Amino acid sequence: MRLRSVLPWLALAASISAAALLLGQTAPEGLNLVATTANVANAPEPVRFEITRWSSDQERDRLLAAYQLRSNNTKGGDKGDKGGKGKAGGRGPAPETNDPITPDVSLAKALEGAPTVGYIWSSEISGYAIRYAGRVTSADGSQRVILITQRRLGAVNQRWNPATGTPNKLEFSVIELRLNSINMGEGKASLTGTIGVDATAKIVAPSNYESLPVTFKDVKPAPKRP
Repeated sequence: MRLRSVLPWLALAASISAAALLLGQTAPEGLNLVATTANVANAPEPVRFEITRWSSDQERDRLLAAYQLRSNNTKGGDKGDKGGKGKAGGRGPAPETNDPITPDVSLAKALEGAPTVGYIWSSEISGYAIRYAGRVTSADGSQRVILITQRRLGAVNQRWNPATGTPNKLEFSVIELRLNSINMGEGKASLTGTIGVDATAKIVAPSNYESLPVTFKDVKPAPKRP
């Protein structure tokens, strides 16, 4: 009699445990890091990376399609319409412009509609919204973390002016952090040079990473807040 009364409770406990385990496996995982700036006007300055979650494959593909000027039929993505109706009464072709859409401009526009997956904080009043966060992990546990901000670092001030090289005109910033198995390392940003599609990461990254100066040194896990 006692066994029969206990069995339902055991089954319920098992169900709860299984649900908790499943939730733990599928819950989005983020990453909090701190670093110190280098080779920019306001260096050295503490910086904090707060990645609340990693971008999904669909979110990554949407941004990549925008950069490659491809039509993207993913829900919520840019359809890549090159013509269509004009604004005046909805008739006639769209007005032509002398400024063709470049990959950089197309990606900047796509980033405006992408979800925020984290922030970069410095001494500035407001942080930089991260619209893409992805990583490529190697067999030894090291990883490349690629972040894309909606606004260019230093868009409204001189703090991020590079110490060397000619600043580019990107409206956003692409950051690559190279970390070891315990999330320590360094990083560089696309303040100078160019970006291009990284075949391994399947998203844009600094195309001349090795020749770029270090922008973030002493990258390491952020201490837990009390």
